[in-house]
Amino acid sequence: MATPKKGRNASAQSKPGRSLALILIAIAALTGGMFASGHTKPRLGIDLAGGTSITLRAVPEAGNESAINKTNMDTAVSIMERRVNGLGVSESEVQTQGRENIIVNIPKGTNSEQARKQVGTTAKLYFRPVIATEVSGGKGTASPSPSPTGSPSDKPSGKASDKPEATDKNSASPSATPTTQGRAVTDGLKADATPSASASDKPGSSPSPSASGGSAEADASALQAKYAKLDCTDAKTRSSVGDGVKASQPTLACGKNSQGQWQKYILGPAEVDGTDVDKAQAVLNTQTGAGWTVTMDFTDAGAKKFADITGKLAQNQSPQNQFAIVLDGDVVSDPYVRQALTGGNAEISGNFNQQSAQDLSNMLSYGALPLTFKVDSMTTVTAALGGDQLQAGLIAGAIGLALVVIYLLAYYRGLAFIAILSLLVSAALTYTLMALLGPAIGFALNLPAVCGAIVAIGITADSFIVYFERVRDEIREGRTLRPAVERAWPRARRTILVSDFVSFLAAAVLFIVTVGKVQGFAFTLGLTTLLDVVVVFLFTKPLLTLMARRPFFANGHKWSGLDPKSLGAQPPLRRTRRPSAPVETKEA
Repeated sequence: MATPKKGRNASAQSKPGRSLALILIAIAALTGGMFASGHTKPRLGIDLAGGTSITLRAVPEAGNESAINKTNMDTAVSIMERRVNGLGVSESEVQTQGRENIIVNIPKGTNSEQARKQVGTTAKLYFRPVIATEVSGGKGTASPSPSPTGSPSDKPSGKASDKPEATDKNSASPSATPTTQGRAVTDGLKADATPSASASDKPGSSPSPSASGGSAEADASALQAKYAKLDCTDAKTRSSVGDGVKASQPTLACGKNSQGQWQKYILGPAEVDGTDVDKAQAVLNTQTGAGWTVTMDFTDAGAKKFADITGKLAQNQSPQNQFAIVLDGDVVSDPYVRQALTGGNAEISGNFNQQSAQDLSNMLSYGALPLTFKVDSMTTVTAALGGDQLQAGLIAGAIGLALVVIYLLAYYRGLAFIAILSLLVSAALTYTLMALLGPAIGFALNLPAVCGAIVAIGITADSFIVYFERVRDEIREGRTLRPAVERAWPRARRTILVSDFVSFLAAAVLFIVTVGKVQGFAFTLGLTTLLDVVVVFLFTKPLLTLMARRPFFANGHKWSGLDPKSLGAQPPLRRTRRPSAPVETKEA
């Protein structure tokens, strides 16, 4: 028997226990991490757990195709997440797919039509004057928002500050009784000239002169009554507040202040539209020490509107010297002003960090983006149907695995023991990784992903078969098992790597070019293909090396699957010496 050469290969052959120990340690670590994280089951996708999946496609305006870019798509995702959260759902997913698609997955228990309406409409951004505001669930005093405070410069200042002096300055006056508050609200609405139903739905439009004072006062009283009952801490209430209200009409709104409390508002008609913002960006202001700020540049028409509204607000007392930046009915900022801002630009400063400043600037920018979204597809799956699909998938997987095991036992006999153990190791790695990838990267096991896992059973078994057949070929040529195992490995390894590379390449291409659920199939197929390489190299090969030292396999037992007689092995070739010629001796 030829002995292996000294060096790296010899060391690997003589110590297969190291590879086995390594992969068993990896399984133990992944299992421990799974139980430690509390995520002991893979996260199920919408089609298995039940819920609604919506695919949206971005459509730019003609001539502005460059609007579809990563920044704008990420901003759209952020806005849609706010909308979905406004529905009061948890564990929802909003993510980009490809260059121009957004996938919204909403778990069961959500009205699918309401969800489609929320995420499929174009964002509406308005600047509205604040008439009254208070912490939702408060005592009923008209207190201004403890968010943006102002600076005496020609820029509105937006301090979302929780400093005591800011809170004290924005707190309600002790003398502001509910009666005086109601009068202030009514007067504020009169000053904003609530339009009649025939008014144009354009920010800054003039009300119809037919609106009588009595009608305006009645509308103000009705709005104030709704305001008194408004509870912004309720998610369902927040999702519907302001529905159906035109931009030219006063409205109610909700928003969070810097302390994380829900604030409710009465807002006047919109004076500036989001499309009037030409540019908004987050800037680190080091000259004045203001820190992170948000700067806004307006269009020519927007600059005039903004100068008019800030000039009016600067003459009022708090909170009616504030304007609310309203996105989809949600107040995202409410800075106050001290003087008219006529320069065509403004800066919102305050207690911003980089992330909060960028978030606000993105929202302001999005109001001017020529982007709309069209619903490409919407799939709603009930929990019962999802459970049936999952059960059918598991049954199909079990049938496929059973057929593979039966084939291995019938054809490979004792070698099937090694193959089955390898399949179990591969299954353990796949399950633990899927359970951990759910919370880590948001991976959800959908029905196509289950199909990918079933297909992977055949791919993994194929790798074992390639190696076993190479070993059997070596035995047919007359070699004993131990050298046959080592000589067969290089050729089998090359074939396995090429085969798995092709499978992984196909999965990668499929993952890149597809959108939606098909990506689940591609991801699972790619993951299991990589695990196949790990299992074959670190488990199957070392285990077969160890088993080759056992008499049952080494002696070619008829049930081992390596019996030389049943394989038709040729007797080993042996060299024979020719008989030497007789030596003649001479007699003396």
